[in-house]
Amino acid sequence: QVQLVESGGGLVQAGGSLRLSCAASGRTLSFYFMGWFRQAPGKEREFVAAISWNVVSTYYANSVKGRFTISRDNANNAVFLQINSAKPEDTAVYYCAVDLTRYRGRPPTSNEYDYWGQGTQVTVSS
Repeated sequence: QVQLVESGGGLVQAGGSLRLSCAASGRTLSFYFMGWFRQAPGKEREFVAAISWNVVSTYYANSVKGRFTISRDNANNAVFLQINSAKPEDTAVYYCAVDLTRYRGRPPTSNEYDYWGQGTQVTVSS
């Protein structure tokens, strides 16, 4: 069993920055892809970013590329999402997730993530 707890959400003005954190417990996550997703009101959940188990590779949705940065601290079982140049359309609940396939060589599809956090709200005002 893996527990993921997100934090760091809040209200930010357009153009501002936020850093989301996701703390994991229950299993060492050093071997697994981790990702961030978001869901805005009335919309489907969408992929935001993912990071490989060895920190070598990162992947981003086109809508956030160049503004968001995903990182991880395997020693402390945590993953982060730095949001810069925030836009009102970034408003959503942000979720972290882990894919428990060891050493996966490609980013997981959304259905391949095994555990999800409860989410943290990010609101960007214009």
